[in-house]
Amino acid sequence: MPDIAIETRDDSGGHRMLSLIGSCRPNRTDTVSLPKYHRAIANPVSATRTLNVENRPMTAHQRIGGQVMALGIFHALKGQRNVEGLLRAIPNALRPLLAFDCVSLLLDRGAQSQPCWYVLESECAVATDLATQGCLSARAVPLTTTHRTLGRLEIASRRADAYSDDDIRLLTVVADEIALALDNALSHEQVREGQDRLGLLLDLTNSLVSNLELRDVLTAVMRGARRIMRSDSAVVALPDADAGHLRAYALDFQGGGDILQEGELIDAQGTITAHVFRTGKPWVGRIEDVLESGLEVNPKWLELGFKVGCVLPLASRHRILGTLGLRRRDDTMYTDEEVNFLIQVANQIAVAVENALAYDEIRSLKDKLAEERVYLRDEIRTERNFEEIVGKSAVLRCVLKNAETVAPTDSTVLIYGETGTGKELIARAIHNLSPRCSKAFVKLNCAAIPTGLLESELFGHEKGAFTGAVAQRIGRFELANAGTVFLDEVGEIPLDLQTKLLRVLQEREFERLGSSRTLRTDARLIAATNRDLAALVAAQKFRADLFYRLNVFPVHMPPLRDRPEDIPLLVRHFVEHYARRMNRAIETIPSETMEALTRYRWPGNIRELQNLIERAVILSPGPVLRVPLGDLDVSAAAGRHDGKPQTLEEAERGHIVAALTDTKWVVAGPRGAAARLGMNRSTLQFRMKKLGIARPKM
Repeated sequence: MPDIAIETRDDSGGHRMLSLIGSCRPNRTDTVSLPKYHRAIANPVSATRTLNVENRPMTAHQRIGGQVMALGIFHALKGQRNVEGLLRAIPNALRPLLAFDCVSLLLDRGAQSQPCWYVLESECAVATDLATQGCLSARAVPLTTTHRTLGRLEIASRRADAYSDDDIRLLTVVADEIALALDNALSHEQVREGQDRLGLLLDLTNSLVSNLELRDVLTAVMRGARRIMRSDSAVVALPDADAGHLRAYALDFQGGGDILQEGELIDAQGTITAHVFRTGKPWVGRIEDVLESGLEVNPKWLELGFKVGCVLPLASRHRILGTLGLRRRDDTMYTDEEVNFLIQVANQIAVAVENALAYDEIRSLKDKLAEERVYLRDEIRTERNFEEIVGKSAVLRCVLKNAETVAPTDSTVLIYGETGTGKELIARAIHNLSPRCSKAFVKLNCAAIPTGLLESELFGHEKGAFTGAVAQRIGRFELANAGTVFLDEVGEIPLDLQTKLLRVLQEREFERLGSSRTLRTDARLIAATNRDLAALVAAQKFRADLFYRLNVFPVHMPPLRDRPEDIPLLVRHFVEHYARRMNRAIETIPSETMEALTRYRWPGNIRELQNLIERAVILSPGPVLRVPLGDLDVSAAAGRHDGKPQTLEEAERGHIVAALTDTKWVVAGPRGAAARLGMNRSTLQFRMKKLGIARPKM
């Protein structure tokens, strides 16, 4: 007979509760102490319902006729999906058919687990040995199905010769039904456990795909692995930065939150975790075995009462990334099947750790690259003091080269080009590159000052020189002595005032308005205009001698449509500028938006682009730039703009750029720019090289 233990107690409802304990040792050798491995099933039994030994139940012959009814009763057992619930139902199903004082069952679950005895019911609250209970009769029948043997069913009675052959045959029929029900329950249990394991792997895989935060992924995985593996602790340990210790990166267990915290260091010298991390070999065993092997055990695990552990390496293709450790407080060893499943979990966790480490490295490199990019961008802008000029097209580089050439001299510079092309920036760059950079840079827009006040602005006035002159005023040329004067829209200066300006350029002297005292100035003049001064000279609207004096070193500012490769750089520059000013976070500029901005002809040049980007930043609440492309001039987008090119080369360049833009910079082929322009591919490439045309980088 197996080891059994019966504990009787009263519940709150006044019923006798029989706690039934079974041993996992088939051959009982100790009848006094409780077995080492046992299972307990508790069934409520009415205190008034006891078996009258003197009154014998119906005979076996009488019960044979009730086998059909008995089989119907046992069909109810098949609906039990839970093994424990099925075991509790067996005594109630047996009681109408057979008389017994004790019923027990030996169950072999398979899967490398030991067979275990379950005492299902005993109405004798006595010692664990059936002989001492007064049980004089016992019968046992096997529990078998067509596929496997599940154990055996045993009943016992305090009466001698209580069971006949017919009782045994009936018990055999009953055992077959119980075996079938147990087989179904065990199969359902295995399927459910397999589904839970597959679900854990699926959740882990989905977490790897959708979440880059390693700690969040591992915390969820640890909770699921601990539950499915019936463990009390699950910990992922990763090496610390100093490579001398392992750190508890993610953990999940109950009853020890104050003893071990996430991020706490674990000794990596002689512990079993360190041994697995160093050798890459899994370890499964009892804590006491670790102590006998000479390795150390973290005292905190002993304090938490863990007895059995499983530590697996997190192995990638080239190295060991960390360890996965599970522990139990009971003495149930991890089976090979459980270890194999945990190895799969560890492999998935290793992928997560490797991806997270790679992501962190990429993110750090990206941040470093972003810092270097900002530094290099500032370096490029500040190189040769062109920090306010954005662009790298060939025509712009030609302008900057001319500015660098004329800057060291004191010669007058005339900057001409369409409005909004950045003439003032070039003038400031020339000043910054000149020996006068430490002196004042004084600017004046001649078109913004009324004609009657322009002379006063340029040369100053004395007190009382005209109505409203209540005090003396210093003019721009006097203010810019030893520095630079920048006169924008110089073509708007009246003819009568042009003579005084010519005198300043030639003689370096002037008189304030209302004064006869001659003042000298050493100011350098840089003029700018968006008008054709040569045509104004021909129309006698501008003095020829002043034009020749201004046109000592002409610098032509190309329109933005001739610099399409600079548009993406300008867009990003203005986006960063206005996003920083408005406290916005603009991270993405759609490629189709950038392409549309590049194709646009920009009749207002950089000023129009700047205003459009400012409006776009205002309209972009999220990280993606939303440009109101519908506000762009349709005629300008189609390639028509006000004014004619000043030279044949400019007209040719603009025509080629327009054709390349319309064909998305496809040169060859039937739909390429060469076919549209009616020339050979090699000829077009030669003209592009000569005119400095290059495809813009998005």
